[in-house]
Amino acid sequence: MPDDNTSDQTPPRTRATVTPLRPRPLSSMRVSGSDAPEKREVSVGFIPLTDCASVAVAVAMGFDRKHGLILRPRREASWAAVRDKLASGAIDAAHSLYGLIYGVQLGICGPRHDMAILMTLNQNGQAITFAGHLRDVGVTDATTLSQYMDSRRDELVFAHTFPTGTHAMWLYYWLAAHGIHPLRDVQTITVPPPQMVTQMRHAAIDGYSVGEPWNAQAVYERVGFTVATSQQVWPDHPEKVLATTHEFVRQYPNTARALVMTLLEASRYIDDPAHHETVARIVSARAYVNVDLALVAARLRGDYEDGRGRCWRDPHALRFHAGGSVNYPYLSDGMWFMSQHRRWGLLQQDPDYFAVARHVNQIGLYAEAAGAVGVPVPPAPLRSSTLIDGRVWDGSNPAEYARSFAIQAAPAPAHGKNVLS
Repeated sequence: MPDDNTSDQTPPRTRATVTPLRPRPLSSMRVSGSDAPEKREVSVGFIPLTDCASVAVAVAMGFDRKHGLILRPRREASWAAVRDKLASGAIDAAHSLYGLIYGVQLGICGPRHDMAILMTLNQNGQAITFAGHLRDVGVTDATTLSQYMDSRRDELVFAHTFPTGTHAMWLYYWLAAHGIHPLRDVQTITVPPPQMVTQMRHAAIDGYSVGEPWNAQAVYERVGFTVATSQQVWPDHPEKVLATTHEFVRQYPNTARALVMTLLEASRYIDDPAHHETVARIVSARAYVNVDLALVAARLRGDYEDGRGRCWRDPHALRFHAGGSVNYPYLSDGMWFMSQHRRWGLLQQDPDYFAVARHVNQIGLYAEAAGAVGVPVPPAPLRSSTLIDGRVWDGSNPAEYARSFAIQAAPAPAHGKNVLS
């Protein structure tokens, strides 16, 4: 596992033992002057997670150079570091939590900054993991969790990775769907993804919501078990995004377009089952996630073992492309996160959901980039999904949707011990 001092580390391009593409050198590329990237070297922050694969593969396989760029991946220590460095311009773009970007745009997770989502990087593939001591006392699902909580005086402590981020929303939604109030019935704290297993091993937390491979790692080390996957909460949910600032898009529009083209090609490469072993080797290397290759490879394939004796092939496993349906930055996806921020009191009033999503999600730029690399674009910017509680989300009335939940924050909620910085 990487140590904590991982910020600003740039993985060397030659680290992965794979055969890269052989694009022409940058100096000899013949690109229309009006389309040439204004900025050739682009720093891209990432957190050590399996779903940073599109960034890692783009570099290892040379997709960046094919499109006139040199990507400089920067490993960051926490999502707060990603937030701060994006806003300050210390990094150009990032593999980021969807909800983090909306939190920054709305000024509810730190200083407000004008943000841009260029594309969705992946769907599915996160999970909620409980500590082994809960399994030992018979807690194996939400029902037994609720019964156990009724029998004890002290609060259980659950961790997520960022207050407005995806993992907080999956944890909150899952608990609430089973009658457990995430802001009153349990304590929640923020922990960077690579530290989750260590915190659980030291009995500092009773459970967590995080991306892979940190759920698989807990199962492998026998310190925890997977109680739910995020795709059980919302099949084919949006997860990480390629994010930057509005200023970057304004100043470097061709670079932003080329960056999307690069990561679309990487995403398409990753989803080919014939490439899974290569992708797992790239991502599991020390430069990126630094774990056993098998932990990345198994859940990349959709092979799950929950630590309670159950094994299965998940029909909604982590995916990066699916013919482009994964990558389109649906406005309804961004609106959903805002609806949950409103539900849990992070937003004190309803924003103009559609206008904010239209401002943040760069659907026009995405369409240009997708067309250039032969990726189809969905016919509409809204999509319909059914979540774990049977509710249908289609983006048609987000304010009413946010108010419709029986379990939500009080008008002036306290958020446990969540930390915004």
